[in-house]
Amino acid sequence: MKIRRILATTIAAAVTTPALLLSVTPSFADDKPAAQTQNKPSVAELEKAAAAAKVAYEAAVAAEDAAMAALKVALSDTTPLAVAAKAAEAAAAEAATAKTAADQAVLDARAAVDALPETATEEEKTAAAAKLTEAESTARTAAETKAAADAKAVEAQTARDDERVAAARQLSQARKATEAALAAKTAADEALAKAKEEEGDDEDGEACVPEAKLTTIVTGLPSTVVAGTKVHFNLRVTNGTDKTMDEVLPFAYVHATDKSGLKSIDDLVHLQWSSASSSKWKTVDNEHYMDAISPLKAGAHADVKMRLTIDTSAPAGNGVTFVAGDYFNDNGTCGGSPDLEGYEFLIAAAGSKPGKVDDAKPSTTKPNTSDLKPQSGTSASPVSGSLAATGSSTATSQLALASGTAVAIGAGAVFLARRRKAGSHA
Repeated sequence: MKIRRILATTIAAAVTTPALLLSVTPSFADDKPAAQTQNKPSVAELEKAAAAAKVAYEAAVAAEDAAMAALKVALSDTTPLAVAAKAAEAAAAEAATAKTAADQAVLDARAAVDALPETATEEEKTAAAAKLTEAESTARTAAETKAAADAKAVEAQTARDDERVAAARQLSQARKATEAALAAKTAADEALAKAKEEEGDDEDGEACVPEAKLTTIVTGLPSTVVAGTKVHFNLRVTNGTDKTMDEVLPFAYVHATDKSGLKSIDDLVHLQWSSASSSKWKTVDNEHYMDAISPLKAGAHADVKMRLTIDTSAPAGNGVTFVAGDYFNDNGTCGGSPDLEGYEFLIAAAGSKPGKVDDAKPSTTKPNTSDLKPQSGTSASPVSGSLAATGSSTATSQLALASGTAVAIGAGAVFLARRRKAGSHA
């Protein structure tokens, strides 16, 4: 079975259980590809996963339709809260009319008192004063009534509007769930199709194999990157085997979202590379590969300089950089690192001052880098440090990052799908 099949299975699992991808759960145990092969999912199992993704998508569509219907009802004038709000508005308007009339009566009564002639009798003066007092009392009552009616109207309107806003939010969440379910279904379908294709390829050619001793390690990537800045870090590719690899292709992919974890901002993050053989900065290609290292001798490593740029307009959020590598030999054999090493980092808004921050740490199993020789022939220092998950992002944003990554990687990071044929990668 070729490595493409295995990684396709990983992607299918990730979109069904997104936390798997963020933790970069190995598709098979290090140094034990033969034993792990016994547990690889079959095409039938992938068909079940694709069927489950289809059911989930159909359920999400139904939920979105229901949410749309609920919003239409909430926006109508016939809901109990809408009827209550309308009645309260009418009562407030009636109270306002009564207050206006009462205020006018006070003005009229006061004018009558002021208009009494000097020849007015005490009885006339007393009667005019009594009318003014009564008008003022009525006006105070009208003002209190209006204030109470206005408060009830505001309360009723708020309740109605809250119901409508809640319905709108429910629809928005349902739409996002539908988009995620569609992405998961698409990725699962593609994983199944690749597995079936791979099953056919196995009959015709030599399979690529997982090689846990081909490792990729990132150093110098900050755990927090400020929007509007560029950060430089290093990608080290190490051949920990006892055989030369004729060509090694480094792989790198960056995925980012806003703080909610629901909105991808991949178009605002940019990844470039350069190396000793190519000092000019180049953008990582649309398949997330860099130029081949030819050859990479047994026990040797090669370094690739990386540069991550985040646009100033990028919001605060979360990011993850995945790295891996695959190899192709002149004799037709091929394979690659079985895991995607994920390095999580926070994105701080432009102008932020995060101060001194630690380097991002990988989330997969620590590789063995001792006793290795650099590609140049000089000695190499073993890479060490804690490789536990950083915990830099919330559970919600982690799941969203994983789900988005599963979809994006589904097309580009099933990266050992190609076999070397006649000196080219097909």
